[in-house]
Amino acid sequence: MISDYRCIYCLMRSYGNRLEKADIPPEAKGVFTRKLLKVLDEKWFSISAPDCAREIQMLYRSLINDPDPFKEAKKVSNDTALGMYPDLMNRVRNSGDPFLTALKLAIAGNIIDFAVHDSCDLPGTIEGVLSSDFSVDHSGYLRDALMKAGKVLYIGDNAGEIVFDKLFISELAHPGLTFAVRGGPAINDATMEDAVYTGMTSVASVISSGHDASTTVLEKSGEEFRRYYREADLIISKGQGNFEGLIGEADRRIFFLLMIKCDVIAEYLKVARGSYVVYNPVIADQAK
Repeated sequence: MISDYRCIYCLMRSYGNRLEKADIPPEAKGVFTRKLLKVLDEKWFSISAPDCAREIQMLYRSLINDPDPFKEAKKVSNDTALGMYPDLMNRVRNSGDPFLTALKLAIAGNIIDFAVHDSCDLPGTIEGVLSSDFSVDHSGYLRDALMKAGKVLYIGDNAGEIVFDKLFISELAHPGLTFAVRGGPAINDATMEDAVYTGMTSVASVISSGHDASTTVLEKSGEEFRRYYREADLIISKGQGNFEGLIGEADRRIFFLLMIKCDVIAEYLKVARGSYVVYNPVIADQAK
């Protein structure tokens, strides 16, 4: 679990921006702010930053009386990515190493994150990751592990990004792969509705995590998800939120695929902010 004091300021900036755009009275914004500070005071350092963000997101939903404030934004992200899908699939098929190209594109999709940015340069990120090396590169180990694994659990992250995951999963064509979505609305993270809309259900079995946070917390996840997690030979974890929730597990089976979006995670992994990584904590420890 990762909780750093800088994450507090990141959360406050994010919700400060949302409050500025929200069409609600200043008095209501003040009430929300006091409640936000109370959550931070009472729960910080006892739960992960994304799980703390869940508590604040619940307050925000109540404030604006909207159970899924990012519903339309998620659809736009999904539609944008789906529009790019045929061209990206051609790039994968025509590349010298389709596995590596599809893997890089899956990580490029991780830029679609409204918890960090209101907008993103998706085409620029795609070109950047395709022309770059991974700052931490355990992709060879991942490739080998996929060939040996009978059961694979792939834990998804954001809407829009799920289309890039679909591209990678289509390339893998692994018969034992299951894709996990969030258990309910969590900022712009992918839910079962997004999995159906983007066609993820046509390339993989899809389950819910049973928890509506932008992270994975095993003790708060549903029993079905925990069973799949226990039985998996290999676990692929997408995005920074899942990294923050699962990094403490120190599990040889987990490979983290993500773009580094903040200084806290950059310092933890000893890489530059904005870089791309395929990271297994046990392999990293053995290399020291």
